[in-house]
Amino acid sequence: MTASTPSPTTAGRRADRGAFSGRTAFIFAAIGSAVGLGNIWRFPAVAYENGGGAFILPYLVALLTAGIPLLFLDYAIGHRWRGSAPAAWRRFKRWTEFIGWWQVLIALIIALYYALILAWATNYTIFSFDQRWGDDAAGFFNEYTQALGGADATISFDVVPAVLISMIVVWLAVIVVMALGVQKGIAASSVVFIPLLMIMFVILVVRSLFLPGAIDGLEALFQPNWGALTDPAVWIAAYGQIFFSLSVAFGIMLTYASYLKKKTDLTGSGLVVGFANSSFEILCGIGVFSALGFMAQAQGVAIDEVVTDGVGLAFIAFPTIISEAPAGALIGVLFFGSLVLAGFTSLVSIVEVVIAAIQDKFGLSRLPATLGVCVPLAVVSTVLFSTTSGLPLLDVLDKWANEYGIVAAALVSTIIVTYAVRGLPTLRDHLNLKGTFPIGRWWLVCVGAIAPIVLGVSLAFGTRDLLLAEGNYEGYPGWFVLLFGWLMAIGLVVVAIGLSLIPWPAGSNLYKDDSDGDPIAPEAVAGKGLVTTPEASTPHELRSRE
Repeated sequence: MTASTPSPTTAGRRADRGAFSGRTAFIFAAIGSAVGLGNIWRFPAVAYENGGGAFILPYLVALLTAGIPLLFLDYAIGHRWRGSAPAAWRRFKRWTEFIGWWQVLIALIIALYYALILAWATNYTIFSFDQRWGDDAAGFFNEYTQALGGADATISFDVVPAVLISMIVVWLAVIVVMALGVQKGIAASSVVFIPLLMIMFVILVVRSLFLPGAIDGLEALFQPNWGALTDPAVWIAAYGQIFFSLSVAFGIMLTYASYLKKKTDLTGSGLVVGFANSSFEILCGIGVFSALGFMAQAQGVAIDEVVTDGVGLAFIAFPTIISEAPAGALIGVLFFGSLVLAGFTSLVSIVEVVIAAIQDKFGLSRLPATLGVCVPLAVVSTVLFSTTSGLPLLDVLDKWANEYGIVAAALVSTIIVTYAVRGLPTLRDHLNLKGTFPIGRWWLVCVGAIAPIVLGVSLAFGTRDLLLAEGNYEGYPGWFVLLFGWLMAIGLVVVAIGLSLIPWPAGSNLYKDDSDGDPIAPEAVAGKGLVTTPEASTPHELRSRE
């Protein structure tokens, strides 16, 4: 039975999935997903290490030729087939359902450890008031996390009380927002948190710009190294940053698009989200490097000696800056508060991918689906990551979930959509009916050629670097990297295929009409676009050419 052939026992029943009240709510939610921790602690260092000001050129090229085109791809699949990642992919073409489950599993893994970072940021916001880390930010972080490192990494259930309490608070907040639903929970929180995040970060940037040495930091960031543009690694870094920061290819944007009204301008919305995300990243670069410039001057060292990213930037470098800067408590509260807001809206979007899949699979209403997903997820996340093994687990899972999860899933999905199903013409015509920004051949080339090539090269280079590196990743034990890295990444694919073979219950949302009571669009027809008819008021009314 296909998705376009409803079960006789459920035909005509309407799926109760929730929806965004309008385009504005969707845009805030999508920006909330895209603007996350990676914008704040990854982009500045990536830009600095890959040509400085010259990096903006490959970054913009990557945004226009891969980021936004893949964003459109996610929007089109989710909006046309009105479902979670597994349901939408199955409706697109029956055998591609495994891609949807793969995306759900990636989101599940990321949600488990993402809550830990959010818990740290929450505690550090409080620590900023009295600068509790003192003169040794690195030593304090090690004492606070009690993390096992390097060869000592193992599975430990030694709980760190401060982390445990904050993780429980984080998950309780997530459960409340998710239980309120798509509009009253996800959209409403994003409408409040995203403007607040922007205001806080602008204040942080302005304050940072007036620190001694800030100009030196900005010169280091934006001084263009034009020679870097001839280095293929710089271009791969630009595409990698776009893939990771825009939340494409692991189910989030697809799921969010399925909650949109049918007459929504998808392409115009995608441009707003894409450029808003990139604008915030550049703002982050200005704020972070102004602060790093001050840190370098205060310590009497070169800028390149203080540049770092990720956990090191957030929880070691910035506390050091806060301790030495005038009005350090203000900078600390603004910085860590921004991490909390950016991380929370991203975590909500990640968890929604899993909830939507379970809701569709079993035809559940919002509250049972939320509790059925969030409670077990919160328990596992808290048990594993509020311990002394939390940091090494986070490190390994994040590396492989990103490099062999998101990148591999994006590569496989673009190849399947373009060459196996040949469904791009259907998706193009769906986007164009109500889109204010028309797409054509350029989009087909970007999704079908440029994106797969760059993704394939990125995956190959990442694999080469891991396999040829001396010793194990970050010095962790071999079994630890094998189990939580390689086997985890392979296991996600195997489990996804297995889940796609399990029949959908008769009461699932797969066989129901959409939330508006309208029939679901039929599967894509290979190589065929949609016939545009004057009487069609929504893209869903269009059918493939004979």
